[in-house]
This record gives sequence, C-alpha cells and structure tokens, in this order.
Amino acid sequence: MFKAQKRFIAGAVCPKCSEMDKLVMFINEDGKQTRECVACGYVDVMKDEVETPEELKTRVTPEGKAVRDEGEQPIRIFEAPPQKH
Repeated sequence: MFKAQKRFIAGAVCPKCSEMDKLVMFINEDGKQTRECVACGYVDVMKDEVETPEELKTRVTPEGKAVRDEGEQPIRIFEAPPQKH
C-alpha cells in the first residue's frame, strides 16, 4: 500500500475555498507532486515539465536568436582603484 508523506504549505491559500494554511503537498502514486486542501478536498497535480519561453523576435533578434557579428568580443569592465583619503 502506498502512503504519501504529506506536508503543510505555510501561508498557502486554497484556490477553491480561500482557506489559509490548509494545503498539503505530497508525491502521489505516479510520482507527481500533488497539493490537496484538507478543508474542502481540492486536489491539484503539478506539471512536471517546465516550458522554456521562446526568445522574443525584435530588431536585434529578428529570428528569435541573437545575431552575432564576426569578431565580436565581450566588453571588459575594470574596477576603479581605491581612492586615497
């Protein structure tokens, strides 16, 4: 029998009943993070995959990729020497 270790999420508000400090987080049988409200029974399974946003198309990045010139080099910034008092 699968028994998940449930942990309360401090300060969290239930999206369904708006009760504070009633949400618990646990890993379900499928290995997915799940949150559940102990007050109203609301259950939500968290998504596993994190979507990487695409680069915005601008005049600098017309194809969504940074355009680099040949021979382009990074700028090096030097620290200012300490001032004498």
